[in-house]
Amino acid sequence: MPAQTNQVEVGQRFPLTIKRIGINGEGIGYYKRKIVFIPGALPEEVVVAEVTKVAPRFIAAKVHKLRQASPQRVTPKDATYGQVGGIELEHLSYPGQLAFKKDVVIQALEKFKPQGYAKYNITDTVGMENPWHYRNKAQFQVREIDGHLAAGLYAPSSHTLIDLPAFATQTDLTMKIIRTVLTLVESLGIPVFDETKNAGILKTLVVRESFATGEAQLTFITNSPKLPQKHALITAIQAELPEVVSIMQNVNKGKNVLVWGDQTLHLAGQETIMETLNGVHFELTARAFFQLNPIQTAKLYNLVRDALALTPEDRLVDAYCGVGTIGLSLANQVAEVRGMDTIADSIEAAKHNAAINNIQNVEYEVGAAEDLLPKWLDNGFVPTALVVDPPRTGLDQKLIDAILDSRPLKFVYVSCNPSTLTRDLKALVHTYQVEKIQPLDMFPQTARVEAVVTLTLKRDI
Repeated sequence: MPAQTNQVEVGQRFPLTIKRIGINGEGIGYYKRKIVFIPGALPEEVVVAEVTKVAPRFIAAKVHKLRQASPQRVTPKDATYGQVGGIELEHLSYPGQLAFKKDVVIQALEKFKPQGYAKYNITDTVGMENPWHYRNKAQFQVREIDGHLAAGLYAPSSHTLIDLPAFATQTDLTMKIIRTVLTLVESLGIPVFDETKNAGILKTLVVRESFATGEAQLTFITNSPKLPQKHALITAIQAELPEVVSIMQNVNKGKNVLVWGDQTLHLAGQETIMETLNGVHFELTARAFFQLNPIQTAKLYNLVRDALALTPEDRLVDAYCGVGTIGLSLANQVAEVRGMDTIADSIEAAKHNAAINNIQNVEYEVGAAEDLLPKWLDNGFVPTALVVDPPRTGLDQKLIDAILDSRPLKFVYVSCNPSTLTRDLKALVHTYQVEKIQPLDMFPQTARVEAVVTLTLKRDI
């Protein structure tokens, strides 16, 4: 008889018990000692899995049948659940989401195993009272589908546009503006971009709402500086959407993986809108990066403040400072703030935001943190407190070396990626003690989690 094999094939079905949720929000089980990822499945559920992909180290599958549902399973609010990203956990109760996000941090620690990780104090996730309608910015592609205009997001790993007449994580105002403008564009016959023909004008609608003022900024991203029916469109927007106080146009020609182009034009109203976080005002241009959930961002900065336990004598470095949000929020508690960012426009915005708030004890410089911090140290600057909020790639090794060289007494690491956070902790914990890891839910209904890590310099160093 030929030997039996454990070969698994696409289309094969088998029962599976789900053990936990993975870092991307998919259910995880094990079949013939191989890990199986199943989007939409929850811990303790028993499903009939249908294999969609077989790889050397994992199996991807979908739920063919749900035999035993989790008590944490709920009905998703969005009809487009499962078709677009950004709502991948809508089927999980909110308490279940908060527990999962703490577990994501634990999973990362178990993978990278920084020294002493089993004894770290990981607190419960800070959530939202209302985990819906929190996104203050919508960036929706516009295309023609079956003779009508659609605005929404691409399905994962594709350029198939999913029309979103409603989206439960967006604010009501951003959705109202998107759908109203879409109707106006269609009624005026403004040509929209066609990727297959590389022709047409309107590519993307971007709307940002200020939670402080209730006002909004609208940006048309176009394939050309021309915008047919521009004046009629602006007049109609001003009549129907008085909340829109700023109308801009960004030009991004041709097929491009980047949403934004280099040229931004002012069409009507103000050139910026104002947002406020913890009493500090921020003037936002169309392209300025700003946090998408101001409610949770304010909580995050309060956590950073409490973790640093700042004094009026402290000299704080705000690495990856962006438009200055963290440093400016803390400037009134310290002697000096120094911030750096690689994006020149962000540094100019940080300087401008300092000026409009009359904050004078701050200094901002363009450059990489791993280059500027050693330079500042060589010039005699001695930081006593440090906050880093890096991109998902985590800290550069040169910056880790500079931190370990300067050894500020107070150190807070804000992370949006538990994997790179725990990787970086492996190098940092030889010099620093992890006092606490505080998860925070910046993006409810998604698998993403922020973490605020409080580190203190070890006394025997």
